[in-house]
Amino acid sequence: MKKLFKFFLNSIPRPLLIKFSYAFAPMISLFYRGNKFTDPIDGRSYRKFLPYGYGTQRENALSPGTLSLERHRLMWLYLKRDTDFFTTPLHVLSIAPEQCFLKRFKNLKNLKYVTADLYSPIVDVKADILDLPFQDNEFDVVFCNHVLEHIEDDARAMSELYRVMKPGGWGIFQVPMKYSYEKTYEDFSITGKEERKKHFGQYDHVRWYGLDYFTRLEKAGFRVEQVKYYEILSGEELERYALSKNEILPVVRKPT
Repeated sequence: MKKLFKFFLNSIPRPLLIKFSYAFAPMISLFYRGNKFTDPIDGRSYRKFLPYGYGTQRENALSPGTLSLERHRLMWLYLKRDTDFFTTPLHVLSIAPEQCFLKRFKNLKNLKYVTADLYSPIVDVKADILDLPFQDNEFDVVFCNHVLEHIEDDARAMSELYRVMKPGGWGIFQVPMKYSYEKTYEDFSITGKEERKKHFGQYDHVRWYGLDYFTRLEKAGFRVEQVKYYEILSGEELERYALSKNEILPVVRKPT
């Protein structure tokens, strides 16, 4: 099962993988049901989660039901516990929307939820993050998760995200980070898929962000809060929800 899963992740184009996953998730969820791990997004429990990752795979990373990863479950807990996202009327933009959130957010009556991406088959608007087709100060909330590591001109992308966010608005911009790096590692002369995988962890990434990621966001104009849920949640919760033990959630705000 593990080898087969890894084969699918690395062999099937991502748009097709997204479509296939809708069909197979219910069967996988039934097979793995149990009581050791709980996905906070749908509240269902499982005997184990699926492994996930390019190259070295992380055990118990992918929830069988929602197909959420550690970062998705972390974000869901933050939205539930620390925001009014599920109750207040909000105009929301999601760049490259997460599959585990898409239908749930679309069904929330309080949200005007707009999704955008250049390649994804499940979005409302085909859009380049470097030139977003939206008005200035249009959105109350902006999500842009695991996108910026694909973009060479990430400063311009951050500027566009800042432009379309309303003053007083907020967002979550997750990226893969090396917390042991003080500075971001990037080298745009590295273009081959295998070399990018070797240097940046994935064939279509152009950098590993370091701790200066938060400074980059601040240079774009955002105020940045580093939410460290691993210092707030109990050890039992971290284990039950299968969360990363050191992940920092980047929450950004546009000053009024």
